[in-house]
Amino acid sequence: MSTPPAPSQDIRVLVVEDDPVAADAHVLYVGRVPGFTAVGKAHTGAEARRALDRLPVDLLLLDLHLPDVHGLQLARSLRAAGYHADVIAVTSARDLTVVREGVSLGVVQYVLKPFTFATLRDRLIRYAEFHAAAGEASGQDEVDRALATLRAPGPAELPKGLSSPTLERVTRALRDCEDGLTATGVAEAVGISRITARRYLEHLVDAGRAGRSPQYGQVGRPELQYRWVKGA
Repeated sequence: MSTPPAPSQDIRVLVVEDDPVAADAHVLYVGRVPGFTAVGKAHTGAEARRALDRLPVDLLLLDLHLPDVHGLQLARSLRAAGYHADVIAVTSARDLTVVREGVSLGVVQYVLKPFTFATLRDRLIRYAEFHAAAGEASGQDEVDRALATLRAPGPAELPKGLSSPTLERVTRALRDCEDGLTATGVAEAVGISRITARRYLEHLVDAGRAGRSPQYGQVGRPELQYRWVKGA
């Protein structure tokens, strides 16, 4: 069973993610946030249970779609078994019914895939502030402030003219093509103009989620080739 960390101790995180590449990336992300330590990773619900039996864990970074169990079902069984680690759910699902159900099971935050390091860092920092709250509240205002630390100020702003749905489609197209794509290739795959595709691709490059290099061997000016950064 997990026990509360001492004030000077890092918050101990178990990464539960079925995709090995994503799991490694999440472990790396957690390690880059001061005050947090990734103590292990698991690719299935069964592996997560075994890890919790041998490791002190304060927080689960939990993918909801595991090969052997749904993440919320795992969270429910852990609560019933007396495990008290909090949960940050990582999922591509946008069903608000699932979100509401998760609240009663210790899910303190949701991170929607695909996400950047900055998004996860924000959620972890807010969780750390909430986790550090101790003692007796002086009144309702202090209770409200403690709970408010878990809430992000709002969705991360994209550059003007970019939208989250299109960004997800561009991201998916790039991730699905191991050899990389040009802006023209992305435009054809997503159904947007080449100029628009270039803006989204450059945004992914700026966020550290894609790389670019010149594509030679063509007549005229070489077009840039974009590739998804593995683990991003």
